[in-house]
Amino acid sequence: MVIGDGVLTPAVSVFSAVSGLELSMDKDQHKYILLPITCVILVCLFALQHYGTHRVGFLFAPIVCLWLLCISIIGVYNIIHWNPHVYQALSPYYMYKFLRKTQTGGWMSLGGILLCVTGSEAMYADLGHFTQNSIKMAFTLLVYPALVLAYMGQAAYISRHHNFEDGSHIGFYVSVPEKIRWPVLGIAILASVVGSQAIITGTFSIIKQCSSLNCFPRVKIVHTSSTVHGQIYIPEINWILMILCLSVTIGFRDTKHLTNAQGLAVITVMLVTTCLMSLVILLCWNKSIVYALSFLLFFGAIEVIYFAASLVKFHEGAWVPVTLSFIFMMVMCVWHYGTKKKYEFDVQNKVSISWLLNIGPSLGIVRVRGIGLIHTELMSGIPAIFSHFVTNLPAFHQVLVFLCIKSVSVPHVQPEERFLVGRIGPKKYRIYRVIVRYGYRDVQKDDVEFEKDLVSSIAEFIRCADSNQNGFMDGASHSCEGLSFISKGLPLEEEEGEFDGSDSTGSSAHKEINPNTTAPKPKRVRFALPKDTKIDREVRDELQELMEAREAGMSFITGRSHMKAKSGSGLIKQIVINFGYEFLRRNSRGPAFAVNLPHVSTVEVGMICLV
Repeated sequence: MVIGDGVLTPAVSVFSAVSGLELSMDKDQHKYILLPITCVILVCLFALQHYGTHRVGFLFAPIVCLWLLCISIIGVYNIIHWNPHVYQALSPYYMYKFLRKTQTGGWMSLGGILLCVTGSEAMYADLGHFTQNSIKMAFTLLVYPALVLAYMGQAAYISRHHNFEDGSHIGFYVSVPEKIRWPVLGIAILASVVGSQAIITGTFSIIKQCSSLNCFPRVKIVHTSSTVHGQIYIPEINWILMILCLSVTIGFRDTKHLTNAQGLAVITVMLVTTCLMSLVILLCWNKSIVYALSFLLFFGAIEVIYFAASLVKFHEGAWVPVTLSFIFMMVMCVWHYGTKKKYEFDVQNKVSISWLLNIGPSLGIVRVRGIGLIHTELMSGIPAIFSHFVTNLPAFHQVLVFLCIKSVSVPHVQPEERFLVGRIGPKKYRIYRVIVRYGYRDVQKDDVEFEKDLVSSIAEFIRCADSNQNGFMDGASHSCEGLSFISKGLPLEEEEGEFDGSDSTGSSAHKEINPNTTAPKPKRVRFALPKDTKIDREVRDELQELMEAREAGMSFITGRSHMKAKSGSGLIKQIVINFGYEFLRRNSRGPAFAVNLPHVSTVEVGMICLV
């Protein structure tokens, strides 16, 4: 529903702002002018997304503050000029009288009354970008008072102007004094663009986090700011939102149906949030079930009334957010189910290190110079894609690294806790497993920086796991203080298995290199083994071999698995796997890790997975 709100909010905001031109046009004329103007503004809004908000973001706060100040002043003017007694409407008693007198009609009008708060909820879509206190202060001290004054002013105006020639003119602009109507129109259009920008950015953030947690197909994520991680741009989602936004705008051609659709989307988000919040109170805050139920019943009862009133207008536009949310939910469910089945296949078909050691002599496996990097989703065992590769091409590198990249359910992972390194099999085989952990808001580095961090972590693991002496890398010394972070590590998505066949396990404490001591151009990692320090010969030989392998080059072995449902599977499973998941996989981005890989040193292994 929030993603659907990202489609509806720009359409409603811009169309409502542009509708102020109605008052200066003929009835037949505005039908052919308002819609093209709205579409042009929407196209420009989405076309400028790839530049990022940091370029024009400094204008957002002044525009919003100017808009809130403007509607507040107009509201105060209307209250004083038309009906000073309208302040009595703040009393809940008049709400009760209204509902008792109008009954069913008053209940159905709640769907329209809900529109008074739509738009302001976009503030909470930015909770990932701003602190809770800043949003609380902004809403309590500025947004809420401005909205109350604005709507009280409109009510005061309408209370003295009951007879309208055209009911469509009953709105905000008709209560604006004619002398300042054009400046207010310009400010309103700018404010609608800013409000639309907020919900579009919030939609990008939600989809990025869902993609990080394997709940949405992988998409290209562009970070438009080098300092603010929340400022992102997703090209595919941006153009899909634009097409959907233009479609609903052209399809409905008025604000009535658009606002009905937005109202249902907003109240559904509020209702679901209240239900989930009751679980947070019970499970996360460890409060009593009475406290959680009291919260749910109090707020849930209010929201259910508004939800029912909005649902009545299902055939008048409210069906749009339901349809959009159903489509997005189906995409997410299909992707999550297919990803889960793919992981189960990998777990069931993984092989042990003993299999590799036993099959080696019979196949005549040859070790070639360099580092071989095998990307896998497994944290234990050897993936089936590698056994498929070895049995067809019995050769792999002198240093072999099984790389597992995981997203964890925290925003950021500290650099010193990012790499978890272990050994597979005896030391002489030079086979390692590295688990790299990223938060859902972390930015992955390019291939050169990633290689540098990876090799540094393996080298430090070798040194720290087998010796208490320090080695040196690029002139920056590293200690072994990170060995204890295994016990306090962050939760991974899968907890299954440990490092198999390992003689020793540990972790690396990787620290950022001082940029003042590095050359402007990226260089390969080089290890300088100190001559005046006693290092175990075995450790020195292993580090030396790692250095030689790195100098020889690094090759990346990736798998491309094609999913098929087993014969005899149910019809729904066959449709979901053979058509739904495969269609999404073919048309979505590859893993974020694979994006930065140099094609010249990449080997892709194909395999069919029957699930």
